[in-house]
Amino acid sequence: MKSIAINGQLRSDAGKKAARAIRSEGNVPGVIYGGPETISFSTHMKEIKPLVFTPEFLLAEVNIGGKTHKCILKDMQFDKVTDELIHFDLLELVDGKPLLANIPIKYTGQSIGVKAGGRLVVKLKSVKVKCLPEHLVDSIPVSIDTLEIGKNLRVEDVKAEGITVMQNSRIPIASVVTTRALKQAEAEAAKK
Repeated sequence: MKSIAINGQLRSDAGKKAARAIRSEGNVPGVIYGGPETISFSTHMKEIKPLVFTPEFLLAEVNIGGKTHKCILKDMQFDKVTDELIHFDLLELVDGKPLLANIPIKYTGQSIGVKAGGRLVVKLKSVKVKCLPEHLVDSIPVSIDTLEIGKNLRVEDVKAEGITVMQNSRIPIASVVTTRALKQAEAEAAKK
């Protein structure tokens, strides 16, 4: 699993005034929770950007005062006007302690229905899972090879070792629908 190194500084002051002062210096306040203690820190915007602005699921190795914390991104807050990142939360990974995470689905293969002229419609790009830190993966592969026109893949089709999917098993994640050109071709064939 890919990881990003982030350097941070402990922050002692809490509250809006302290957070504004941190942001005025080009830094972003953050918090690490889930481990033995909650850690309030700040880091430069350049350090956190590769973790925040990516569709990938990444591991963050945060170095604060010489100690490294392995974390995943849990929450972000953006300014309503400027759309800048103003705060982020990281969940520390503790061996043997289960965690909840949203892991992206990676669709693999080529659908039978798409080869026949249908169009693939992706309904879910990620699923909420529960697992131990050692079972975390950057994406869960799901094969769409057998997906026919008018059929769905569902959450129950998402399987990975050591991971429990926490969403309703009947929710569709992808389907192949009939295209307008295919409908017209079928209508013309029926007229003959």
